[in-house]
Amino acid sequence: MDSAYAPPAKVSTVKKIAIINGPNLNKLGEREPSVYGQDTLEGINEWLALESSTLEVELSFFQSNVEGEIVTALHQFDSSDGIVLNAGGYTHYSIAIRDAISAISAPVVEVHLSNVYAREDFRHISAIAPVCKGSISGFGKNSYLLAIRSLT
Repeated sequence: MDSAYAPPAKVSTVKKIAIINGPNLNKLGEREPSVYGQDTLEGINEWLALESSTLEVELSFFQSNVEGEIVTALHQFDSSDGIVLNAGGYTHYSIAIRDAISAISAPVVEVHLSNVYAREDFRHISAIAPVCKGSISGFGKNSYLLAIRSLT
């Protein structure tokens, strides 16, 4: 009988979550601060990294103004534990992004800084919401943090 005891290996509980931002979000802090706030995208990303440090998550950040690059990023982050997606204006009509979300297994949470339902009528329609795990809007940068928490 072997008297050596080896405890079971610790399983990593760190979740890998990708934050994908679409068109014009690189202009945050300059673009319509009354709607989107004063924070830059870089500032929001730094704040998210700090605020989520106790959640046992590893965040990856991606931003593009190009629809096809967002589709490619969704494919590349398919092995992650979740994706937080602010598709910007593509939210309202991009069948390509909708199809990319449908094609991957990682859960996707749609986010928006502003309350899209309190804005123009065309913003009330989301082509991607039906294929996302959920949607969060209107809480500024906290929309992202709420989405991250929903994926942990």
